[in-house]
Amino acid sequence: MAQAPRPARPRVFVTRSLPMSVEARMAELFDTKLRDDDAALNREAIAAAMADCDVFVPTVTDRIDGGLIAAAPERLRLIANYGAGVGHIDLKAARERGIVVTNTPGVLTEDTADMAMALILAVPRRLVEGDKLVRAGEWTGWSPTGMRGHRIGGKKLGILGLGRIGQAVAMRARAFGLQIHYHGRHRVPSVLEAQLGATFHADLDDMLRAVDILTIHTPHTGSTGGLIDARRLDLLGTDGWLINTARGEIVDPEALVGALRSGRIAGAGLDVYVGEPAVDPRLMTLDNVVLLPHLGSATFEGREAMGLKVIANIRAWSDGHRPLDQVLDGWI
Repeated sequence: MAQAPRPARPRVFVTRSLPMSVEARMAELFDTKLRDDDAALNREAIAAAMADCDVFVPTVTDRIDGGLIAAAPERLRLIANYGAGVGHIDLKAARERGIVVTNTPGVLTEDTADMAMALILAVPRRLVEGDKLVRAGEWTGWSPTGMRGHRIGGKKLGILGLGRIGQAVAMRARAFGLQIHYHGRHRVPSVLEAQLGATFHADLDDMLRAVDILTIHTPHTGSTGGLIDARRLDLLGTDGWLINTARGEIVDPEALVGALRSGRIAGAGLDVYVGEPAVDPRLMTLDNVVLLPHLGSATFEGREAMGLKVIANIRAWSDGHRPLDQVLDGWI
């Protein structure tokens, strides 16, 4: 059945409150339905919203499964995600329905890399522990053996996924004297390896055996869910640290808690979790983990740039063009 022409002023539903400048521009360009509050929608509310728009603008807090996509009316033609990750959207179901999915890559690279680097520094140097000690009034003064951590200069950093963000982390880490190692589906060009001083490992296990710190920068897909399990945490070892600013699902949560509690790894820095905003209460009892509330993209500049990407994708689609940030099959 032939699809109806794309509306010149599409009906757009936005699931969460966005920066005011973004919402104002959307209201100028589109027939935009904005939220009166910023609470995450439940499944029934998502279904109702998808039934009343041409373009649906979700965020990482909205799980768009195959059932929701199958039940959506023919008028829904574009899911313009506000965010780079699309693991919360059933891309196969969207493709089968002829629904275009877009995301917002690139604009969060520097912000997320900054956050990863902050955790790479904070966890081995015990910065959060020190802050808590001072605030609790328990600091008794400088001591030769007090609050000792580990220097990161000279350590080996393993980067899982040397894409935009992984490369930005490598550039920062190299400036701090870390040796760069990486693993991914594809090896990057030799000129980039030379620029970053990066060593490629075709096998993830081999890289984990070689490095002191693992930082994760790969998307959550069917092949990466639970990729870092108990066996691989053991390969990282008792002197190793884990940093995750990508997606919580990439690390087996039970294995991580067990490794941290038993000392099978030295520590972790987490900005993402399985089942956000819930955080495993066992993690909160541990001193060897830094817990952040998904701050990777939380800058004024980054969040506005994300919104402008969403607008550009909707405008291109509405004009009959393929959006620049259309998510292709390789994500599935």
